[in-house]
Amino acid sequence: MKILLAEDDEMLGELVVHLLKKKGAKTVDWVTEGEDAYDYAAASFYDVVILDWMMPGGDGIYICKKLRESGYGGAVLMLTAKDALMDRVEGLDAGADDYLAKPFEIEELWARLRALARRTYSPIQEEVMEVKGLNINRTAHSVSRGDRKINLTPREFQLLDMLIQNRGTVLTRELIFDRIWGFDTDVSMKTIDATVKLLRKKIDHDESSSMIETVRGVGYKVEKG
Repeated sequence: MKILLAEDDEMLGELVVHLLKKKGAKTVDWVTEGEDAYDYAAASFYDVVILDWMMPGGDGIYICKKLRESGYGGAVLMLTAKDALMDRVEGLDAGADDYLAKPFEIEELWARLRALARRTYSPIQEEVMEVKGLNINRTAHSVSRGDRKINLTPREFQLLDMLIQNRGTVLTRELIFDRIWGFDTDVSMKTIDATVKLLRKKIDHDESSSMIETVRGVGYKVEKG
């Protein structure tokens, strides 16, 4: 199970991540601000997104509505200290699939997550894609442009795949770094820029403009079409 937890309480967040992994969750990404939760969910599909009701950078209700308005179809569980009927109704009306009030037992949270995950189907990713003359085969991990085969390192392929799968969306440098290298590594954030530079040199070749656009101060994106 792949889970995104948005919880600004540091102690609770660390505890929930630890316990969910102990229960068997394959991946538990944890963010502490609402907009980060939106960015993560928009860039990658999760079996369940757990949203705390009150967070800096956009509360759970706002982020849930924003995800649903953008077409996000994954399961959302609202986690909050609020337990009044109208609060539950507001959360469900915002697009949440379930609701759990604090304090809670990890057994109940895990049971609710399993139930939601059974009803959630990950979107089928394109295995072979053609974008602006570039052909990407996700199964064979191969890239070509016309008759020219392009040899990429695993990190370069992962970065290109992430940008292509989310074409039209700006991916922040922090999100890219976390997904590909991880914040617990000793690698510098400058590695992203160096990898993009090498990737551009390989895939653009003699093209007049780069497929990968720089969004100054934010990150990178590949346009649709």
